[in-house]
Amino acid sequence: MRVLFMCTANSCRSILSEALFNHLAPAGFEAVSAGSFPKGQVLPRSLTTLREAGIAVEGLSSKGNDAFAANPPDIVITVCDKAAGEACPVYFGPALKAHWGLEDPSDVVGDEAAVRAAFHATLARIDARCRAFFALPFAQLDRDALKRELDRIGTL
Repeated sequence: MRVLFMCTANSCRSILSEALFNHLAPAGFEAVSAGSFPKGQVLPRSLTTLREAGIAVEGLSSKGNDAFAANPPDIVITVCDKAAGEACPVYFGPALKAHWGLEDPSDVVGDEAAVRAAFHATLARIDARCRAFFALPFAQLDRDALKRELDRIGTL
């Protein structure tokens, strides 16, 4: 099963989600990420946060969803934060779609400790959602039930 995490810039939240998902993923699961308006580079703080958590960062890059046209995902999860008035990207296609909104830790203003805490809190929330995802009884879920479960996980 292939999951596409989408955000606006593909430099922080979707990158953190891709890396953590792949770090936890059992065989048969893979995550990629993309942005509707990719920044073209991953935020250094995102990479630092992942490294501090012991998660591989090799191969992570900021890109648009056209990079996956030849190998479309089964599920698209947007991670932008609607509460911040941010426009969520839309991926058209047969993939199941869900929204797992995350506040952007790169918007946090403060000292080093506050910024670091925001990034680690975001990663912890992604971790909880990914673990809930992998705990799903996929063989017992039809498309509608899986959609309901994805939406439920987005509220965690």
